[in-house]
Amino acid sequence: MLKKVFGSAVFGVDATTITVEVNVDSGIGYHLVGLPDNAIKESNYRIAAALQNNGYKIPGKKIIINMSPADLRKEGSAYDLTLALGILAASKQIPAKDLERYIIMGELSLDGTLQPIKGALPIALQARKEGFKGFILPKQNAKEAAIVNDLEVFGVESIKEVIDFFKDDIPLQQTIINTREEFYKHLDVPEFDFADVKGQESIKRCMEIAAAGGHNIILIGPPGSGKTMLAKRLPSILPPMTLHEALETTKIHSVVGRVKSDIGLMSQRPFRSPHHTISNVALVGGGSYPQPGEISLSHNGVLFLDELPEFKRDVLEVMRQPLEDREVTISRAKFTVTYPSSFMLVASMNPSPSGYFNDPNAPVTSSPAEMQRYLGKISGPLLDRIDIHIEVTPVPFEKLSEERNGEPSVSIRDRVTKARSLQTERFKTYDNLHYNAQMGSKHIRLFCKLDDVSLQLLKTAMERLNLSARAYDRILKVARTIADLEASKTIQGHHISEAIQYRSLDREGWLG
Repeated sequence: MLKKVFGSAVFGVDATTITVEVNVDSGIGYHLVGLPDNAIKESNYRIAAALQNNGYKIPGKKIIINMSPADLRKEGSAYDLTLALGILAASKQIPAKDLERYIIMGELSLDGTLQPIKGALPIALQARKEGFKGFILPKQNAKEAAIVNDLEVFGVESIKEVIDFFKDDIPLQQTIINTREEFYKHLDVPEFDFADVKGQESIKRCMEIAAAGGHNIILIGPPGSGKTMLAKRLPSILPPMTLHEALETTKIHSVVGRVKSDIGLMSQRPFRSPHHTISNVALVGGGSYPQPGEISLSHNGVLFLDELPEFKRDVLEVMRQPLEDREVTISRAKFTVTYPSSFMLVASMNPSPSGYFNDPNAPVTSSPAEMQRYLGKISGPLLDRIDIHIEVTPVPFEKLSEERNGEPSVSIRDRVTKARSLQTERFKTYDNLHYNAQMGSKHIRLFCKLDDVSLQLLKTAMERLNLSARAYDRILKVARTIADLEASKTIQGHHISEAIQYRSLDREGWLG
């Protein structure tokens, strides 16, 4: 007898419905076809034990299972429940009524309990798109899938519950989530707050500008000056995520199984901080069956690279294209996967191998030549994509011992959000342009016009400080953001003056 049951495969951040055809006939043997990987091929052992421990069995007949489309590679253990239900229906151990109206996914333990799967959100979105009535999956993934409206989502703990649902009409408990309520509930609860940071007022100002314009930033300073502490607090002053951004971000994390079972929808901007030993595949994504890397997991959030010169040069170089295009495309012989990667890059570094500036009072010092050689580990094209360079100096004792807290993140975020709303209005006629950091040369000429006084100031600064040519566009973009924070329609001289300060690494002979 032939029966069909439906599962789903995830490629990139999208899902494809898989039709599992199970045919039980006279004879003997178990044949699984349709390009399954080893985890799926081993499923018959898990299914046999799970059914036997719940009062059912795999029939001693010839079983042929085809996973269609047969030329599409399937991987992972999430098809266990799909295959088990197909076998039970085809062998008439349970009725097949309504079976084809559901997407069914889940990994089986030997006692029949279900383990969580990856990609529940993309699968649910595709199920709704194709008109399925419901989605049956492990309880741990139910909240994540229930974000999708107009689809019945049933989180189950064991195969026995699913069998009883189809065989005896014992209802399953539907998981219902108010998506907007879930989203706004966790929206304004930042984990770290700028109120905890003592001193460093100029750096906080710099971080505010970076957040307002979406600018990439690099912090240069000795150990203990607060670079990591400041970087971790940057997400708390970024504008709150929109519902669309939250869904986009959750989809990517769902693909790698990183969505917490008690949250469902991610409402906090991601903050990723990979170790400097990371490989280029782990950073940008890849593998035989491409998975998203750190730059995609930080989509709509912050990617923090601590001790930038310690990263392998080839690892840093693969970031150049994603920083420019805000997406990464991974190509293989039979398919191509594109992951979004629109993130803010925050990097930190010591100015030299010893970690200290050319300071005679420092515990350990390095010569200017050693400093320049250390900085030379970072390529010009990568620095070209970082708008703001700022020097971080240690906090004096007087500031550390102050009782008064600094300005809270909520206040800074209000100013940042107002500046971003101005940019949204300015760029509303452009499809892929949302904030100042994304401006190209054409947009800079259009939106960053200078009066004669400001133009002369910029010219003088570039000549006297020996600023490189690549600093010109960056200064104008940052100045535009500073003007937006003041709600100024035009870029004025003091905006240019402040922006010039944030190009430390472009100054010739910066370290002597």
